[in-house]
Amino acid sequence: MSAPHAEFATETARRREHRGWCWYDWANSVFPTSITTVFLSLYLTTVATRAAESDVARNGTAPCPGGDALQRCDIALLGWSFPAGSLWGYLLSAAAVVQVLVLPLAGAIADRTRDKRRMLGVFAFGGAGTTALLAFVGGQNWLLGAVLFLLANLCFGAAVVVYYSLLPEIAGPDERDALSARGWAFGYLGGGAALALHLVVYVGHEALGIDQDTAVRLVFVSSGVWWAAFTVLPLRTLRGRGSDSGAAPEGAVLRTGFRQLATTLRQARRLPLTLAFLGAYMVFTDGISTVFKVSAQYGDLELGLDRQVLITTILIVQFIAFLGGMLHGWVARGLGAKRTIMLSLLVWIVVLVGAFFTRQGEPLQFYGVAAGIGLVLGGTNALSRSLFSQMIPVGSEAEYFSLYQIGERSTSWLGPLLFAVVGQTTGSFRLAILSLLGFFVLGLLLVALVPVRRAIREAGNSVPEVL
Repeated sequence: MSAPHAEFATETARRREHRGWCWYDWANSVFPTSITTVFLSLYLTTVATRAAESDVARNGTAPCPGGDALQRCDIALLGWSFPAGSLWGYLLSAAAVVQVLVLPLAGAIADRTRDKRRMLGVFAFGGAGTTALLAFVGGQNWLLGAVLFLLANLCFGAAVVVYYSLLPEIAGPDERDALSARGWAFGYLGGGAALALHLVVYVGHEALGIDQDTAVRLVFVSSGVWWAAFTVLPLRTLRGRGSDSGAAPEGAVLRTGFRQLATTLRQARRLPLTLAFLGAYMVFTDGISTVFKVSAQYGDLELGLDRQVLITTILIVQFIAFLGGMLHGWVARGLGAKRTIMLSLLVWIVVLVGAFFTRQGEPLQFYGVAAGIGLVLGGTNALSRSLFSQMIPVGSEAEYFSLYQIGERSTSWLGPLLFAVVGQTTGSFRLAILSLLGFFVLGLLLVALVPVRRAIREAGNSVPEVL
């Protein structure tokens, strides 16, 4: 394997590669922001509701209850019926399960490939192309949108595995907290810039002479173009790292990847403290991703806020998240990554309580909650990414980061499922948002119990001065 932290020709080349690595956070952030959080979550719910209302009209059954926050007109899939308003939560859960099955193999293959940069490009361009194809979703065809989202989300996750695995290869132990936080913050800045452009198209659709559905489809196409275009920058600056020795022939990479995955799973059991931190991360990151992904739906269906208010709020969150990500990097220099993560989780608990008490139709209160989310949104995961990179063996970065991603995805269906089930059972998303508190409380306790210095030493790495 090529040795991480290899000598660079010049310091200028080293910094150039760091900047290039951050550009991928900028490139792919359009997917979780404009697609997952805002436009597809709202648009697909609308398309599903149309389909449900059409079925009601065609079958002559009772009309959908008016004003029901859960949009209780049912849609059906494979003989299973559920409210159209719950589709997005169930779809997020299904997307997580698909990634659980595929991402470990992607990581094993990445550590056996001759060029991680090329592998990053394949997954990124695949996700960007599938995202653009969402423009064909319309009318009542919610199933097409669901399938395309599953594919795009899979490519997104696989590209992230390769991208994360490059962090310990381009940065030393004392650099990673700052670089990871900077990349995450830069990503939120990129996501915010893209969302600002999309908001212009969405809000000004009448001035452009198009209807609202067409405006959303333009968002899907432009999101795919944004993701693909800005991916070119890291591909131009990152070096083609990969396996220097023992690399499998091109036709045998898949088979070798399966064998390597089995080896990694066996070896991981020898690092129980690394797995303990991964377990803690699995818990609290599920809460983070769920809050972010359902926030627009919560504001729309529970708080009754105008969709333009929701999109503007999420735009504000993106720019606050940029500052929050940088702030986490600065705080970690003094407190260390572990303490900063714990402090961040406390803020998450306060934010969720604030969301529960936000009154219906009060945008200013929702803005306050959104500001709190933005403050901790990027930094918590950024420091978790850099701290985990200290706890993994040299030469197996992609494999362990695939376990990191798979750990995240293996529980990330729980939050959306809990949110959807509690909402469907109680008839309100207010208790559903409060139910997510458990992820942050338990995650905080588990992080506190992990001796991270010992975990780093057991992985054979040097311990940073501040941790």
